[in-house]
Amino acid sequence: MTLTPNRCRLVLITPDLDSVSKLSECVENALKGGDVASVIIPQRQLDEQTFQSVAEALVPIIQKSDAAALIAGDTRVMGRVKADGVHVIGNADNVYDAVQDFAPQKIVGGGNAKDRHAALSIGDTQPDYLFFGKIDGDIKPDAHPKNLALGQWWAEFVEVPCIVSGGTHLDSVEQVAETGCDFIALGKAVFAKPEEAALKVSEINAILDEKAPRFEA
Repeated sequence: MTLTPNRCRLVLITPDLDSVSKLSECVENALKGGDVASVIIPQRQLDEQTFQSVAEALVPIIQKSDAAALIAGDTRVMGRVKADGVHVIGNADNVYDAVQDFAPQKIVGGGNAKDRHAALSIGDTQPDYLFFGKIDGDIKPDAHPKNLALGQWWAEFVEVPCIVSGGTHLDSVEQVAETGCDFIALGKAVFAKPEEAALKVSEINAILDEKAPRFEA
């Protein structure tokens, strides 16, 4: 039995690749690299049918690796592919509706919290997590300073777990972990070179093992 690390853990954002087979291979490879708490599958510009095909391919791969498969946005697809939960794209009202409809059987989390007031409004709906950042917001090497600040504030004062989006460089891993957040979300830092995805996941876990604060039992 593998013990869950008592420190910040990795959440992966699947990349935007041009075929389901390439995407499946890329994600499967990444998950061989070490501990991953969950994988968020964004719909991006895909129509519902195509997105469902992508999710149908990825969800079993993710679950086989003992990570949670989360569908970003479409709860119908989430149900059809038997994913573990939904990442809500929307405001506090949208998160509230999803919590009422699907919790606790499914994981329900959300983001779109641009300030403390918005974060607390979402937190009041009792989601499983709050996400600071945007799904594809990793456009710079470092994590966004506002997301770091919000994540640190949240981790200090609120019990609901939080995910903070990292940057495109692995240097952002330590930055994010130092906030005390529960999870770091990474996309391009892992998948920019798909053939290196497993190595990147291994390196990220090594950084977290060495640098991340430990949580109290």
